[in-house]
Amino acid sequence: MPSDPRPSSPASSFTTSTLPLGMFAPAMEYMVDAAQRSVLFWDVMRRRSDQYREHIAKTAPHVLDYDVELVVDGRNLARPVNYCLARVIPPPGIELDPGRRPFIIVDPRAGHGPGIGGFKADSEIGVAFKAGHPCYFVGFLPDPMPGQTIEDVARAEAVFLQKVIALHPEADGKPCLVGNCQAGWAIMMLAAMRPELFGPIIIAGSPLSYWAGVHGKNPMRYSGGLLGGSWLTAFASDLGHGKFDGAWLVQNFENQNPANTLWTKPYNLYSKIDTEAPRYLGFERWWGGHVNLNAEEIQFIVDELFVGNNLAAGKIQTSDGAAIDLRNIRSPIVVFCSKGDNITPPQQALDWILDLYDDVDEMRSYGQTIVYTVHESVGHLGIFVSGGVARKEHGEFSSNIDLIDTLPPGLYEAVFETKTEDTINPDLAAGDWVMRCEARTLDDIRAFGGNDAADERRFATAARVSETNLALYRTFAQPMVRALVNSPMAEWMQQLHPLRLQYELFSNANPMMAPVAALAEQARKTRKSVSAGNPFVALQENVSRQIVATLDAWREASETLAERTFLAVYGLPAVQAAVGVNPAATRPLRKAAKSPLHGELLQSKIADLKSRIPLGGVREAVIRALIYAGMGRASVDERGFETVRRLRGAHGDMPLSIFKALVREQFNMLLLDQNAALAAIPSMLPPDAQIRVAAFELVKQALGGRGEFSAEDRQRMNEVAQLFGVDAPSGAARNLALVPSADTPVQAKAS
Repeated sequence: MPSDPRPSSPASSFTTSTLPLGMFAPAMEYMVDAAQRSVLFWDVMRRRSDQYREHIAKTAPHVLDYDVELVVDGRNLARPVNYCLARVIPPPGIELDPGRRPFIIVDPRAGHGPGIGGFKADSEIGVAFKAGHPCYFVGFLPDPMPGQTIEDVARAEAVFLQKVIALHPEADGKPCLVGNCQAGWAIMMLAAMRPELFGPIIIAGSPLSYWAGVHGKNPMRYSGGLLGGSWLTAFASDLGHGKFDGAWLVQNFENQNPANTLWTKPYNLYSKIDTEAPRYLGFERWWGGHVNLNAEEIQFIVDELFVGNNLAAGKIQTSDGAAIDLRNIRSPIVVFCSKGDNITPPQQALDWILDLYDDVDEMRSYGQTIVYTVHESVGHLGIFVSGGVARKEHGEFSSNIDLIDTLPPGLYEAVFETKTEDTINPDLAAGDWVMRCEARTLDDIRAFGGNDAADERRFATAARVSETNLALYRTFAQPMVRALVNSPMAEWMQQLHPLRLQYELFSNANPMMAPVAALAEQARKTRKSVSAGNPFVALQENVSRQIVATLDAWREASETLAERTFLAVYGLPAVQAAVGVNPAATRPLRKAAKSPLHGELLQSKIADLKSRIPLGGVREAVIRALIYAGMGRASVDERGFETVRRLRGAHGDMPLSIFKALVREQFNMLLLDQNAALAAIPSMLPPDAQIRVAAFELVKQALGGRGEFSAEDRQRMNEVAQLFGVDAPSGAARNLALVPSADTPVQAKAS
């Protein structure tokens, strides 16, 4: 009989006709593969442990994928800290533009060591380099300096900023700071204290509103209340002889997803052992690089931020008594968060805006620009380490940081659209996306959900209970604990921390691990991977899914119990009244106070702006007309901004700082009195018809960067044409010098 021409299926490779073991062949093949995988898995664990020991032995361990050179050592400052400023050396093939503002990446000190912001080529540093920006990195050593406080760190970072500004006098704007996770609130505090040092601020995955959230999700915000407050933080610091072990913070993170910690992460390595080891070891080098904090530092963080939620309310004071008010920040703030982030959900990243402002008009009165974007699914670490996120969101922020810096005050959402064959003027947009900043209101923030008055009372009660328990601990238990714990004992207990112990147990220092390296080498030489169609592989995957489902169910049940317990205990009117919280209170308990002085200054600014509405020349008229013509769109597209940038370069290359000041000034004039602002345009233009036509063409070109005009665009452009005295706009006329004139102020006097 002729042979069957059909290709054999994977299962057919295990038939009795082709394998001597017959029906047992799949089982034997799987057993060989599983044994080899197991040996190789434990060898990776051994290599991970040796890597850990090598990493922590360094004086300044980090995981940056770039060479750096030290610029400022914080240990040498008047108030020494364990932070330092380093210049990141661009890799070969990267050309930097000396005129572009520098980027400063500040990594979080939240249990891990520094370097996650430049962990690989597709990173925050990598995309900033790609956009031509010089880059600096703020990192830290594993141990804090004696007596170091959070305020000392903030003042040291101010010194770093001053140094970078001095090194780049030719830059077209102040440095852009990127604060990852815990570094976000740190640079926001500094920006409120020293606003004159800052360019745009990007805070990625950074919590600023610590009580915020929605029921049924992200229960980490209940932890402080369920543990009785911050006395445990003081206890852990006392056990560390004045230092807090960052491994406890890392363990808290791991506890949020037991399925991933206990199974998915190791199983992913085991199931992909032939390819996954380099990526796994690279990430573990950062994940296992635990650092310490002073007791004063972590106590401040827990009391003032996590439990007290005092930052947005303006209730934190510096050592000289000055209140830290986030409304003092004058630089644009970019908030990047994700719905998939169980550490910093959108409510904790954004609700501080609701604590500070009643509406967007009030935000504008403070001159504050806030741009936010919410990813649909990426997790907390993905915000910093995902290559896709780096190439998209962080890449677009880096390429369009001047656009963000120039936006008029208000609230915006950054929207990203993929460039396709149908994209109009694709050459005007950098990268593979087109970024658009769309105007939003506070209702858009509220739409993400948040606390009601009852929730606010519960968290306020938990904060009061925390204060009481901390006082009781300090009075009755702390003296005894401190008397019993000395430095050697603290070091011994730190080494026995479960997260550290797992590294020590599987290192070459353990004699039991001695045969593993040789066995792994033999396994690699004789490696025989299991066939994809092996039925035991499908069984393995099914068992894995069942384990994950079980652990997820356990997590969900634990989270539900935790939430219900918190809501029930701290919702009791008797408990609230006992600690001084009014059970009938309906007003927000952490709303930032209003300053009468701000109202007086605002009225003065308004009067000044109105008096200068008729002033200005061609440049002011063009910018005012452009803003008015684009107001109907309620958004700013990067293609339009790039068109304006090219026009600036072709007509005198007006410095960005002057252009930004003029945009804000003209925008505020239109907000205050649109009719008067428009009526003044004809008198601001010279009688020369050619100049008027050329000016109108500039408005038309800038507005047309994103494509065809809508009906409202055309209506507004017709109004502008009448104001410019242009009936039939033609092509390019003679150039207009859009350079500063001697009688025009270069600083925006509007808010």
